[in-house]
Amino acid sequence: MTPIPTATAYLAELAARMAVLGERNAEALARAADAVAATAKRDGLVYIFGTGHSHMLGEEAHYRAGGLAFTVPILASATMLHEGAVASTAFERMTGVAAPILARYPIGPNDVLVVSSNSGVNAVPVEAARIGKERGAMVIAITSETYSREAAKGRTRLAEVADIVLDNGAPAGDAVVEVENSALKVGPISTAIGVVLLNAVFAEVAARLQASGADAPIYLSANMPGAAEINARLVERYRPRNPHL
Repeated sequence: MTPIPTATAYLAELAARMAVLGERNAEALARAADAVAATAKRDGLVYIFGTGHSHMLGEEAHYRAGGLAFTVPILASATMLHEGAVASTAFERMTGVAAPILARYPIGPNDVLVVSSNSGVNAVPVEAARIGKERGAMVIAITSETYSREAAKGRTRLAEVADIVLDNGAPAGDAVVEVENSALKVGPISTAIGVVLLNAVFAEVAARLQASGADAPIYLSANMPGAAEINARLVERYRPRNPHL
C-alpha cells in the first residue's frame, strides 16, 4: 500500500482538535443551545451568515437531512466564492456591505444570528454581528480566538461583538500540516470544525425540544421512508420566512 503520511497527519491533527472541542467550548455550547432552544419555542429563526468559505456553514444547515428546519442561510453572491473569489475577498473587507445584504432578512428579537468568520476581523461579518444585535437578536460567533487576536491589529474582533463565542481553535492561517521542503502549510480546519460546532448545538437543541414535549422540526433524508411527507410539511411551514426554500 502506498504510504500517505501527510494525509494521515492531517486527519490525526483534525481528530485531536475535534476531541477537545466539547471541553474548550462547554459553557458556550450550553449557552448557544439555550439561545437556539428559546428561539425555537418562540417560533423564531436561526439565521446563519459568513463570507468566503465561512458561508458554507449556512448552506450546511440549510434543508439538511438530520438538520433543523428553522435555520435560514444568509447568502449573497458578492461575498461568496462561486462568482468571483478574488472579488469576494475584497468585498468582505469593505465597510457598509453587510447592511444591504441583511436588509433582505427580517432578523428580530425572536431570532438568533450565527456569524462565522475564522479570522474574525473582516468588516462584513463584524458589521453583520452589530446589525443583529441592533435588531435585538442573540448573536453567536463561530471564530478562532487565536487567529483573530493575531490578525486584529487594532480592529474590532467578531468575538468582541457577539453575545456567545464558539472557538474553533484554529491557528492563524488555518492550515495545520507542514509540507516537506516548503515554508507553507496545508490542511485547513476551520470549515470542518465550524460545521461540527454548529451541528453539535442543533443536536442538543433537538434533544431538548423533544424532552420538553415539543416536536423538533427535523428534516429527513430524501431517500428515507416518509421523507417526502415530513419534509413537505416543514417546507410549507417555513418557506414563507425562508427565501432559499
